[in-house]
Amino acid sequence: MKEILEAAMVLCFGISWPVAIVKSWKSRTTKGKSLVFMLFIWVGYVCGIASKLIAGNLTYVFVFYVLNIIMVTVDICLYFRNLKYDRQQI
Repeated sequence: MKEILEAAMVLCFGISWPVAIVKSWKSRTTKGKSLVFMLFIWVGYVCGIASKLIAGNLTYVFVFYVLNIIMVTVDICLYFRNLKYDRQQI
């Protein structure tokens, strides 16, 4: 049951990232985005992944942690791309 609840939590967080990535891609701006927030989320996923690795508890939930950190990383990269576009507008 513990793994199912953890998977549900990670899935719920993970559902929002594809939406955020598409929004970042289309908007071409950093307005409405917080780099600090995304970095805290990224660090949180690193901690979750490290916890799983240290505990040797590599279940299917681990895959969701990895997918989520990849999506957060993509959104962070898009933030810097969009920051470049924002600076060109000035």
